[in-house]
Amino acid sequence: MAKELGVSPDAVQFRFRDDEMVDHGMVTVDSFVEQSNASAVRIEPGDDARELLPFLDRLALVEVNFPVFGDGRGYSAARILREAGYTGELRAVGEVLVDQIAYMRRCGFDAFAPDSKLNEADVEAAFARFPEVYQKTVDGAAPIWKLRHG
Repeated sequence: MAKELGVSPDAVQFRFRDDEMVDHGMVTVDSFVEQSNASAVRIEPGDDARELLPFLDRLALVEVNFPVFGDGRGYSAARILREAGYTGELRAVGEVLVDQIAYMRRCGFDAFAPDSKLNEADVEAAFARFPEVYQKTVDGAAPIWKLRHG
């Protein structure tokens, strides 16, 4: 994991993908559904990620904005998209905090562009803090109850 931390040439501090980064601008959800050529979209709080479901095949990047740390609607947007089969880059932007990044990753985020740069050692510690998980989610990690009761 460490080789992937902090290697991005732009505001993306952490990226857990091997494909090429999208280098073109994002449009709003409303603009995206009205266009036929956009492949990157930015979800703001209050936007409904389900509006994007008919267009997953042309989406290369979805940015989800976290304007304040207490707004968790972006977690739901990530799960909705991943559970519907979205495989492109899912980038958390804005108030991305070290104590939330592991949970964001479990919901399906694979890139992070925090407003304030995070300490890489703290992020590595956050990812390693809880080696077992309790809930099933889109990251594929087996919940502890499943490991116990196989």
